[in-house]
Amino acid sequence: MTIQIPRGTYDVLPEDAFKWQKIEETAREVCALFNYKEIRTPIFESTDLFQRGVGDTTDIVQKEMYTFKDRGDRDLTLRPEGTASVVRAYVGHKLFGLPSQPQKLYYIGPMFRYERPQAGRNRQFTQFGAEALGSADPSIDAEVIALAMTFYRKIGLKKLKLVLNSLGDPESRAAHREALIAHFKPSIGEFCADCQKRLEKNPLRILDCKADHNHPLMATAPSIIDYLNDASRDYFAKVKVILDEMGIEYELDPTLVRGLDYYNHTTFEIMGASQGAITTLMGGGRYNGLVSELGGPETPGIGFALSIERLLLALEVEAVSLDTDRSLDCFVVAIGEKAEQKAPVLLNQLRLAGLHADKDYMERKVKGQFKQADRDKAKFVVVIGDEELDAQKAVVKNMADGVQEEVAFTLLTNYIKEKI
Repeated sequence: MTIQIPRGTYDVLPEDAFKWQKIEETAREVCALFNYKEIRTPIFESTDLFQRGVGDTTDIVQKEMYTFKDRGDRDLTLRPEGTASVVRAYVGHKLFGLPSQPQKLYYIGPMFRYERPQAGRNRQFTQFGAEALGSADPSIDAEVIALAMTFYRKIGLKKLKLVLNSLGDPESRAAHREALIAHFKPSIGEFCADCQKRLEKNPLRILDCKADHNHPLMATAPSIIDYLNDASRDYFAKVKVILDEMGIEYELDPTLVRGLDYYNHTTFEIMGASQGAITTLMGGGRYNGLVSELGGPETPGIGFALSIERLLLALEVEAVSLDTDRSLDCFVVAIGEKAEQKAPVLLNQLRLAGLHADKDYMERKVKGQFKQADRDKAKFVVVIGDEELDAQKAVVKNMADGVQEEVAFTLLTNYIKEKI
């Protein structure tokens, strides 16, 4: 019986792995430009981390987490997002005490959510995210947004739309919270069970409900913009001014609340093309209370996370081809038993010199070996047989123009590197 792959997961085969490598390479290059350093956290964490960090009123915590008990009867969860883990590491390793602040970090890795699989949404998916912890400067908000936009532009996307909002400081959010409760409470019985539970705990989550998004009260709900105090308005204004001066275009959307409980002040999403429609490629925002919620000192933070799967779909829609050179520098063709023994040694020398090289391992005839070289898109073919071994030379064929030259074994690596 053939074992099937779990629903909501997928295999990345070699033909597509090059695309993933290019995307991850670009992410690392852009993060280096912005002086963000990589952090790697465990794939599973204490369940409490996500209940406290993501928020127990979110769909993620209530419905989507892969949670299990280990042999020590501890509750563990496959990470559904990256920010909580990064902040847990920031607190646990006392990175807030280092002289270099803010701590600017990024991660790339798999996340897990139990939800209905569809295009761009899987139960195992890969996120690239960046976090800046330790600064309350509005310019760091603009920097994080600029990093995300730079990454998308560098990878080749053009149909992008940046959407901004502010959730304000705790005082502003408290005032908005009371207004939301007063707005929804008289008719809360018309909403889903989840929204009824959220009314008192976190009414902002009602605005993010997928089941009731068409309810008339959604369109008339109080806007957070109307409840921002002077400090919050001033902060948001500074972020917008910096983005304007950077030349980064954006649209304001007062309904943008994001799906996690830890956001305040700046929130943002970047939209892109997807099969003829516009979809959210990534989202992020400021989370000034998260570090203290997870046991650290009061520390401001801001970050984003994006789905590589959704990025691949957007690249496909925009017909963007990633520049992935999958060709070999050279392919060794061996003719005869002695040459077969020499080929692995010669191949190893080429590889140690930094050349991408391979040979036949299927006992193919000469014609078959050349066909394999073509399939591997080899730039040069190195041919060795009895005569070449006696002369300590190889015949090197340039596959682009068909020109052949004899080259001494001792000069072979330098010859190919110079030609390339």
